[in-house]
Amino acid sequence: MPVADRATSEVDSPYAWMRLAVAVALSTIGGVGLWSIVVALPAVQAEFGTARADASLPYTLTTLGFAAGGVMMGRLADRFGVMWPVLLGTVSLGLGYILSAQAEGITGFAVTYGALIGLFGSCAMFGPLVADTSLWFRRRRGLAVSLCASGNYFAGAVWPPLLQWGIADLGWRQTHVLVGIACLCLMLPLALVLRRPPPRQDAPGLAAGGGGSALGLPPEALQALLVVAGIACCIAMAMPQVHIVAYCVDLGYGAARGAEMLSVMLACGVVSRLVFGVVMDRIGSTATLLLASALQAVALALFLPFDGLVPLYVISGVFGLFQGGIVPCYAVIVRENFPAREVGLRVSIALSATLVGMAIGGWMSGVIFDLTGSYRMAVVNGLAWNGMHLVIALWLFWRQRARVAYA
Repeated sequence: MPVADRATSEVDSPYAWMRLAVAVALSTIGGVGLWSIVVALPAVQAEFGTARADASLPYTLTTLGFAAGGVMMGRLADRFGVMWPVLLGTVSLGLGYILSAQAEGITGFAVTYGALIGLFGSCAMFGPLVADTSLWFRRRRGLAVSLCASGNYFAGAVWPPLLQWGIADLGWRQTHVLVGIACLCLMLPLALVLRRPPPRQDAPGLAAGGGGSALGLPPEALQALLVVAGIACCIAMAMPQVHIVAYCVDLGYGAARGAEMLSVMLACGVVSRLVFGVVMDRIGSTATLLLASALQAVALALFLPFDGLVPLYVISGVFGLFQGGIVPCYAVIVRENFPAREVGLRVSIALSATLVGMAIGGWMSGVIFDLTGSYRMAVVNGLAWNGMHLVIALWLFWRQRARVAYA
């Protein structure tokens, strides 16, 4: 069979769906790196006798490592196939958890987390897998990419209760060793399923030789726009996701209520990603990005007039339902506008930008609260950044519509 025909036959095939299931499993298991330190933080702080700021250092280094490592792993996936960065990430996660359990101080613990779990570990289970998934689908690309991108949300639902149980019964050190062993035993066989190279067909309308995108923009200009959009949308997204627990404490509802609202938000985020994936397959990536951006602004604005307990539960669910469709759009826009050989790197850059936005947004909302004594202006700040994102989404949608009209 000619190469082109073979590539076409593999796209949207049963093997592609099986591969997607493996990618979701890998991202769910490997996503532990985003959640373990959050759950272990009180126990680690108590044992090492550090201040809360020092105890937060592992989370900061892990997040920064995840963002930087995702770009590196995406490039490796483009050069050698996605199996190799996933294998590297799996081994790094296993070693990271086992070695972090031997740490004698917060500095060594933080460096181990940042390097092995963030920079070389969990990052391989997000951007590179999402990019690889985009290469195996055409008709249901939006749904497939959205499902793969939901892996970190699935991890947020599965891992925290398991980790909390382990830390309470076995201690944080033994729990970390068991997590490391579980990653190695479960993920290594799954990674080997990804050894088949993806079909390398380029998107229709892509400029020959990679000199321009299907949107008619220079590649680097489009990449920069997606980076700015990713940072802007997630600065807005971070205010509720990062501070909802603290907000509930300030209102007198308690941390437990805030944690429940965060769970509702994340659970609705999974539903949102799947629904928006179906929508994306029908109306297109830029139209979906515009719709999701507008809906996120509406949901964020609801935090201004309402602060009752029941309304906050409802708004948390609405926010999760409205914001979950944004991030997968970036992967599909990249797939439609860049050569297949660059998709791993380009998608990973775009998705890493969203993590940078979450980090900046979480910090920025805290600073605004310290200055004003209220989260009201933090919400307004989030709306301003969401407005910037909305402008970018509108412009990309307009360019796509204009090019289709003149085609």
